[in-house]
Amino acid sequence: MTRRMKAPERRASILAVAKVLFADRGFHGVSVDEIARRLGVSPAVLYRHFDSKEALYGAALDEIAGRRESYVEAALCGPEDFASVLLRMTRVFAASVARDPDYLRMELHGMLEDAAVAQRFFESRWKSFTDFIEISLAELAPGNQVGRVDGRTASLMFQGMVREALYAKCILDAPRYRDIALDDLIEQLIGLFLNAVGYSTES
Repeated sequence: MTRRMKAPERRASILAVAKVLFADRGFHGVSVDEIARRLGVSPAVLYRHFDSKEALYGAALDEIAGRRESYVEAALCGPEDFASVLLRMTRVFAASVARDPDYLRMELHGMLEDAAVAQRFFESRWKSFTDFIEISLAELAPGNQVGRVDGRTASLMFQGMVREALYAKCILDAPRYRDIALDDLIEQLIGLFLNAVGYSTES
């Protein structure tokens, strides 16, 4: 006899299956009926836990938002210079993508499908980085520790290069990245970024 799931277990199982489907085909490519079929339940079971497909998708995004604090913790733990903090934050982020690449797939679909969804991903995954980069570059510029760069442009460049590298390594399993450990890849990316903005420890 199949054990009846408790409500928290059922909710978690729905969320896990929905996340995989959203990652594969995006929000608009998945229906509630399909999620229910994958779970072997009726759509009514899903609606007991989530009012709508939008609510289910939102719950998946909320899980991502809950991870943002770990970036802040990484920033506060260790040397406080710009390069060290950025490296620690990026390693935490990269490790989370490696553990659960479906969220990166969802983000890429969201960027193509819906501006509001893309903004939610930005708020939950990237804003900590962009704020830190923009503020830090503005603080370092008067001491000539960085070149004449626009902070917003630099933060977008950082976001793009990290996202692309993680997509290639963690999702595509691109051959050129197979022999590079994730931490080493992140260190290389940070080095390239620091060179691009003309970062120097000497004022």
